[in-house]
Amino acid sequence: MQDTRPIGMFDSGVGGLTVLKEIRKQNCQENIIYLGDTKRFPYGSKTKETIIELTKKGIDFLLQKEVKAIILACGTATSQALEEVKKQYSIPIVGIIDATVQYLKENKKLRRIGVIATTGTIRSKGWQNAIKQQIPQAFLQEKACPLLAPMAEEGWTENTIAKLTVQEYLKDFSQIDCLILGCTHYPLFEKSIKETVGEEVELINTGEKLAKEIKKMLKEKKLQKESKQQGDYEIYLTDTETNFIHVASKLLKEEAIKEKIKKAEME
Repeated sequence: MQDTRPIGMFDSGVGGLTVLKEIRKQNCQENIIYLGDTKRFPYGSKTKETIIELTKKGIDFLLQKEVKAIILACGTATSQALEEVKKQYSIPIVGIIDATVQYLKENKKLRRIGVIATTGTIRSKGWQNAIKQQIPQAFLQEKACPLLAPMAEEGWTENTIAKLTVQEYLKDFSQIDCLILGCTHYPLFEKSIKETVGEEVELINTGEKLAKEIKKMLKEKKLQKESKQQGDYEIYLTDTETNFIHVASKLLKEEAIKEKIKKAEME
């Protein structure tokens, strides 16, 4: 028995596509419905109550599409809304934190940990609490980088302004073993981040870790789609008048991505 229903993914904008890219790489047969709340982006500066409300609206939209599981491909939504929505919905819902922390726990060489994320995520202590609970001996440095996600939405990820912004945000990090890219927009700045922190620091793409967890979870819950064919994906945006298409085309390396994008009607 196989489950051909799609996986639902929710993000505040284009950043979650870094997760979608990894999910498609490691779960290639699965179909995906992606919802980007571009109308209300950014989430990082919003209150916890607002983020929970917006996340629930996103989940409700995806449930109407008859998805079999939901991925919160957003660091802010994961850190502030995941625990709340898991109590309210019966469908499996996963975020970007747990899989990454599990990876860190298993890699004992990574104990001096840096985290960069949105202001809301850092304020929530989502990463700090999860890491300290699972790895009490870890030394943690965190930094809010509120300008990076809006810059990613504009496609400003490799220009001089992007490089200088990354350098300014990361200048206080010292002697870290790894750096968690705690917002799914941040892998778009990977080149500049690597140049700034050095080759010896492992950059942790949360989408990559999450994709492995999803594969395991689908198998355990018997929700896998069994097929040798590449799955497809659809993208819904709450506001289509954004720079999303340009950034998405560059990230996913698909010129025809505009044809996959539809307007999401949400209150």
